[in-house]
Amino acid sequence: MPPAAPRPIEIVPSVLPADFAHLGDACIELEKAGVDRIQWDVMDGNFVPNLTFGADVIAATRPLVQLPYEAHLMVTEPTWILDTMVEAGCTTLIVHAEACQHLHRTLGQIRELGAAPAVALNPATPVAAVEHVLDLVEMVLVMTVNPGFGGQAYIATMEPKLAELRRLVVERGLDVDIEVDGGIGPSTISGAAGAGANVLVAGSSLFRDPDGLGHATAELRRLASEAQGR
Repeated sequence: MPPAAPRPIEIVPSVLPADFAHLGDACIELEKAGVDRIQWDVMDGNFVPNLTFGADVIAATRPLVQLPYEAHLMVTEPTWILDTMVEAGCTTLIVHAEACQHLHRTLGQIRELGAAPAVALNPATPVAAVEHVLDLVEMVLVMTVNPGFGGQAYIATMEPKLAELRRLVVERGLDVDIEVDGGIGPSTISGAAGAGANVLVAGSSLFRDPDGLGHATAELRRLASEAQGR
């Protein structure tokens, strides 16, 4: 694999485990904890068996923090929701390769709306599914759980997939981040970062840390940075 400078490690919390009655407070606390941006898991009850946030909920918290927002759209054919997510304040929109019949067109629409396009892969979906859109995206998200619910166990067999994607991005000289989401915590983040992920989404492990969000964020960043440097 050609040499490439390590990409900056980013810790991106999902607010899915937060108290939905106090989402604004959770966003404020996450900003104080030093995270890099906040991920909103938008589920439609169709592509995944759950319903979560709409654009109005996201927009209501937007004035409270300066952090960038990204929307992970677990939504079938998400073109109908793209503009409202941008209007709500999300600057990165992640769509699933499995949910888009015309993936090129959907990614192009995100770019036209002024947001950063990104694409996600479910665990069973191979890297080949996005090989021909890598030039259109700013990030690829590799799911290390099957999407739809928080608190699931990390699927370690996704690490070779991360490594394959990282090799492909480096060989092509692309400016693309690799994000990982699902079961990320102190015991799993090193494997994901060592395999090539530089954007690490954490949910339950952050909110459940007995020493607080700041400690959890710093610890995850340290572990990921050490693994990346090996």
